[in-house]
Amino acid sequence: MSRIAEQDALIDLGPSPSAAGPEKPEIANSVAQVLIESPLPHLDRLFDYRVTADLDAEAQPGVRVKVWFAGRELPGFLVSRSERSSTSRTLSPLRKVVSAVPVLQPEILALVQAVAERYAGVRADILRSAIPPRVAKLDKDFLSRDEAPDAAETPVALEPAVFEGYERAGAFLDHLAGGGSPRAALSSLQGYGARSWAHQLTQAVAATALSGRGAIVVLPNQRDLDQLSTVMAEALGPESFAVLSADDGPTARYRSFLSLLSGRRRIALGTRSAAFAPVRDLGLVCCWDDGDDVLIERRAPYQHAREVLLLRARLQGTAVLLAGFTRSTETQRLVESGWLQALTPARSIARIVTPRVVSSRDSFELSRDPLAASARLPERAWRAAQDGLREGPVLVQVARGGYLASLLCQQCREPARCRACQGPLYQPGRHDALRCRWCARVEPSFCCPHCGGTVLRRGVPGVARTAEEIGRAFPQVPVVSSAGDHVKATVPASPALVVATVGAEPVAEGGYAAALLLDGDSLLRRENLRAGEETLRRWFGAAALVRPARDGGVVVLTASPSPAVTALVGWQPEAWAERELAQRAEVGLPPAVRLVALSGSREAVKAFSTRLELPAGIRRTGPVPVESSWRTEQQQGGQPEASSRMQESEAAESLIGEHYRDLLFVPYAQAQQVLEHIRALKASISAGGQGAPVQVRCDGVDLL
Repeated sequence: MSRIAEQDALIDLGPSPSAAGPEKPEIANSVAQVLIESPLPHLDRLFDYRVTADLDAEAQPGVRVKVWFAGRELPGFLVSRSERSSTSRTLSPLRKVVSAVPVLQPEILALVQAVAERYAGVRADILRSAIPPRVAKLDKDFLSRDEAPDAAETPVALEPAVFEGYERAGAFLDHLAGGGSPRAALSSLQGYGARSWAHQLTQAVAATALSGRGAIVVLPNQRDLDQLSTVMAEALGPESFAVLSADDGPTARYRSFLSLLSGRRRIALGTRSAAFAPVRDLGLVCCWDDGDDVLIERRAPYQHAREVLLLRARLQGTAVLLAGFTRSTETQRLVESGWLQALTPARSIARIVTPRVVSSRDSFELSRDPLAASARLPERAWRAAQDGLREGPVLVQVARGGYLASLLCQQCREPARCRACQGPLYQPGRHDALRCRWCARVEPSFCCPHCGGTVLRRGVPGVARTAEEIGRAFPQVPVVSSAGDHVKATVPASPALVVATVGAEPVAEGGYAAALLLDGDSLLRRENLRAGEETLRRWFGAAALVRPARDGGVVVLTASPSPAVTALVGWQPEAWAERELAQRAEVGLPPAVRLVALSGSREAVKAFSTRLELPAGIRRTGPVPVESSWRTEQQQGGQPEASSRMQESEAAESLIGEHYRDLLFVPYAQAQQVLEHIRALKASISAGGQGAPVQVRCDGVDLL
């Protein structure tokens, strides 16, 4: 028997040296069921402990505790109490109640269990996201209050005008206000002004508040969170909601968590972890821009906030609203199944509200400017910028940050690589030395291993080089850069050139007069299943910040003709999502099926797959040698700097040196059975303490 298994067995026999022998219960419900915070799969179960008389009052379900386990003191959560134990062995006593605040509510525990089952994970890993770290002073303040006051009543007045042109929006709001639980997918048109997406989401939350229920809104980044918080504070009052964001620091985040736990606030706004917020009388769960991969947790089991909200809606019977400028293929699948109803604007309204979109490489523009096919800033884009600067700011969207984001050998055109790790070289600034994107090693002198060339040429310019070049073209105009660690949330309405990486575009007061979307082909040709979907989402996000066509707003797109370009020019994101989903379903790719990836060493993956009993109808590929996902992404052309993809996660970093992956394409009808078997197999291997670990990821967007 392995050392871990021996320790586990000793626990059941009474691991604490202080447990001298069986004692008769002195108090009611003297047996506590504790979920220990351990990442080991075979310990993802409840353990019985004895509640002593001195801890009886504080040891209530949901509190944090300390227990003696495997010869050391470990943290955990007290889940429940009962009269009898599930074992006849002597029970160890609870060591300590860390705090009497019941932070783990029953509905949250049920949600954590559902997420663990969906992603073949361990509940302790998910609880890291669900329950923020404790702040002792705030716990004392929370417990010192005699009783929590009722949630503040805020006068709510609906403004249906923000949904003008949406045929089903009125019925959706009425259903929410009447206490119903409708489910919808919203296609928004504007990113600024009085009819922006933030105002639309605020109206949905306000309608829910009219029925006396709470709401959760999850957003991908702090910039969107700030925008929605500002609008909601104006409509419902700053005391009507709590903000859950890691950027606010542990104290502010835990204070907001406790305000929701007590019921003083019933509206939660936040980033991905807010999906677990303990909102009382929950009536609506909402996710903005669910296609953004920042909504994926960076640690095991890598759950997506959208899926957490959908699981919560099923468990608690709440309304659902998935909103965005575009529609993800996952949302499209739910719409086509009838589970979600589409809230889309009429074409007449879309033509009025949206800007005019021009492709610089269509047949008409090429007939006027044949060089537009190869120019990074064609004449049509230059004219749009010149005209737009007379009326206000002009947005210039580029694919990457830095100065020269990619470099090629002048002689053979091969990508420039680091001699230490073969990572791509780039130039952070005009006068900076070359640097590797992977290992950050400085490259003092380049020599091509293919042809021996020592001269480099630029591949794709970064945001700094673009700002420099476009500044020369318009010397009297201020240039504002938004990228990397200096992302701007807003810019004034005065004329300026705003150069931003994709996803880092600031909101302009009154909207941009024009937008230039550069490097479109670079974004589209990445070897990733979701390259087109991600690119289109970024394009629409930038275009939605531009003034309507009737006010002179124009968007110039520099990309070769493709279905994605057609969708943007015609402002038809739903049609593109429908087409994309149909193509993936035809060849059996996500989200038409679920994807499970087993990663690790060749021996570990092979051993795990051999023991995995799969039902008929499941397609399998591998194990095949692969590089870690973040290296592969960067090597294939780079990912937009503002998008925090999984290559930045601790999990992806840990895969360096692990060279094999097995992919399982599982139909939805068989997914639960397969994932239950995977969880059981992980627990069995963990308990035996034999073999190298295998990483299990479900529905990872960077796997294909």
